[in-house]
Amino acid sequence: MSDKTDMRKIHIFDTTLRDGERSPGCTMNLRDKLLVTEMLEAMRVDIIEAGFAIASDGDFEAVKAISKVVKNCAVASLCRALEKDIDRAWEAVKHAVHPRLHTFLATSPIHMSAKLKMTPDEVYERVVSMVKYARNLCPEVEFSLEDCSRSERPFIFKIVEGAIAAGANTINIPDTVGYAVPSEFSDLTRDIIANVPNIDEARLSVHCHNDLGLGVANTLAAIEAGATQAECTINGIGERAGNAALEEIVMALHTRQEYYNAYTDIDTTKIYATSRCVSNVTGSPVQPNKAIVGENAFAHEAGIHQHGVMANPLTYEIMTPESIGLPRNKMILGKHSGKHAFTQRLTDLGIKLEAIKIEELFTQFKALADRKKTVSDADIEALAHNMATTFRGTAELDRFSTIASNVITPVSTVRLRVGEDLVEKVSAGDGPVNASFSAICDILGISCRLEDYQLSAVTEGMDAQCRASVRVRLGDHAYRGNGISTDIVEASILAYLQAINAGLEASKVQQQE
Repeated sequence: MSDKTDMRKIHIFDTTLRDGERSPGCTMNLRDKLLVTEMLEAMRVDIIEAGFAIASDGDFEAVKAISKVVKNCAVASLCRALEKDIDRAWEAVKHAVHPRLHTFLATSPIHMSAKLKMTPDEVYERVVSMVKYARNLCPEVEFSLEDCSRSERPFIFKIVEGAIAAGANTINIPDTVGYAVPSEFSDLTRDIIANVPNIDEARLSVHCHNDLGLGVANTLAAIEAGATQAECTINGIGERAGNAALEEIVMALHTRQEYYNAYTDIDTTKIYATSRCVSNVTGSPVQPNKAIVGENAFAHEAGIHQHGVMANPLTYEIMTPESIGLPRNKMILGKHSGKHAFTQRLTDLGIKLEAIKIEELFTQFKALADRKKTVSDADIEALAHNMATTFRGTAELDRFSTIASNVITPVSTVRLRVGEDLVEKVSAGDGPVNASFSAICDILGISCRLEDYQLSAVTEGMDAQCRASVRVRLGDHAYRGNGISTDIVEASILAYLQAINAGLEASKVQQQE
């Protein structure tokens, strides 16, 4: 590798908690966001965009809470180029050790005429005045030219120069609708650097969407052309087709460091665990052939590939699984394993829990080990992440029993602990899972709609744990839940209860307000 003193540092701006959350079904509650925040800080991202503070009271409280706990990263809140937005964002991030206000305004002809109903001169004046306003509140201000890739070059140069003169420390060039192609986007980056006189007074950032599948390619093209900040999300989640994936950008720069002559401060060994964490809390599975973190990313099935990898991994692996923190099952754990070995494995996997939580997790591990011959790292990770995203709610599962076949109507008997009481109901349904869900709703006296239901295996084999993920709608809001078990019905019930408990808890808070 090259000496980093001769290389450019690329700042990683993670927007999983803001732009990533816009992905359908990926809404996170405060507990989820704080867990992801902890993973992002451990991974050493430079900036965490915690949310859009004015969007809702929940977003505001999340940004505020994240600002209070993060010590080493900058914390940003998105805000429109309006005083009320900027004030709300500042109120949320001012508690951060390194606060940042990220304001934006559209600059493309179609956005200015159809959406903003503003002339270019009015847009320019708004940008300058609002950047000045934000800079008077916060020492770090980022300005984004929304839909920049479809904006006109002379106007882009004027806006960028004016924003920097008004106090913007970072200028972000978004490909908001994923329209650009790499050569075009790199030309845009070079043109901005060449035609804005004060560009050296600010960091140049890019934010690329993946509508044409080019988010990462456009980001890397811009970095090669001179950009020094990349905005991205874990697993590439985000609205529509998603955002440029953090893990792909970082590992491209890490693996091809000499080509890009650039580096990041990311601890790449935390990538895999962070990817799994985000997948668990959002209930959005990673596709098997996903670059870097997909199940097949380091799998070799073809005989010639297997032979080559056995002879020398570099024949078909351009990076090592260990470089992203992919666990290798180095220690076989089973029902006879002790607490010391189990605790050490948690440490090896980067899982941090309070002592009381480790005790609870160890109990769950022992119960799982009684049902499986060996417990893999993936099993332990699943148990740990499930515990971290689960909270004691209104209703908890005590026991269940189902009767199902292809010749009778499936029936489920579910008993829940509701407060101090044990309540049991029997219900029929289209299948054991549907019958169990109906029984739960009967017990709690609620009506909710199941909007999404997914099952996936945590590990391989007949005794694999199953991860159930559901999204239910209670009233006007949707809530997501996850459950882990070797039994599909139990995993589904746990996921359903987690989602319902989140909804009931939110209703209590709203009533108190």
